[in-house]
Amino acid sequence: MNFIDRVKERAKQNLKTIILPEYMDRRVMEAACKARDEGIANIIVLGNSEEVKGNNSDLDFTNIKFIDPQTSDMTEDLINKFVELRKAKGMTYEEGKELLLTDYMYYACMLVKDGKADGVVSGACHSSANTIRPALQIIKTAPDTKLVSAFFLMVVPNCEYGANGTFIFGDAGLEQNPDPEKLAAIAATSADSFKLLVEEEPKVAFLSHSTKGSAKHADVDKVLAAVEIAKRDYPQYDMDGELQLDAAIVPEIAASKAPDSKVAGHANVLVFPDLDAGNIGYKLVQRLAKAEAYGPICQGIAKPVNDLSRGCSTDDVVGVIAITAVQAGR
Repeated sequence: MNFIDRVKERAKQNLKTIILPEYMDRRVMEAACKARDEGIANIIVLGNSEEVKGNNSDLDFTNIKFIDPQTSDMTEDLINKFVELRKAKGMTYEEGKELLLTDYMYYACMLVKDGKADGVVSGACHSSANTIRPALQIIKTAPDTKLVSAFFLMVVPNCEYGANGTFIFGDAGLEQNPDPEKLAAIAATSADSFKLLVEEEPKVAFLSHSTKGSAKHADVDKVLAAVEIAKRDYPQYDMDGELQLDAAIVPEIAASKAPDSKVAGHANVLVFPDLDAGNIGYKLVQRLAKAEAYGPICQGIAKPVNDLSRGCSTDDVVGVIAITAVQAGR
């Protein structure tokens, strides 16, 4: 059984309710029906049911719950709770009402905050900022979380590296240029996520253009500082760096370049030095190796809210729904 099938089986065993606010996106509506058919989650679509069904007349929406923020009897209560939540920021009733009724991501996050759902999946036709901002304002960060970051769960076909071709790439979706403290925190939360979702022990590599001092540069110094912090603050995980990509995942290269490393040659969690490298890296692997890429999966939010690439497929959305359900089950 491959990775995403295992995740789906776990989701079926502990059924959660996931909200899809992007009723206007055909891929998301197809995914809603497919997730329902596969039994991986209870699905709520935000939008007018007649409009959605009219625009997708070939799809069967039986047993999918629709909530129309414009007419729902929950809306007034959610507006008042939202305004109360944001009153310290000066939010007025009129501002709160406008946000909830024009940006359904805010409405979705309020439903999760109010205990009426377990997670949200969005981003197929909205930016990452539009997905993450409401989550941080309403659901907020998890206890003891230093920062919110995002990773891609990569499944590479016919690959002997990582965990049978399965990797986490972090941060590949959110944190632009993390300092050493943030980079170490990204590594730790990515290791936590790998253990939860892949159910194997993480081996964390801090990537660089240098391996063990082969190059000297301020960018390498940043990675080295992050490794030192990570080993001090998160000793429960095997972490090492700085490592070039080949030294991180290929045993033969690791034996030459980093023979004393427990991680080199066996890494399955790849920590990129900045968002440019992480985002370019995941797209290269996705397109050239025809890898499955699930994400950006967020970590550090109190309840699971996950982003989608705007280039996602229907199956990608279904996979992220399953991952979100498993995160909620924790």
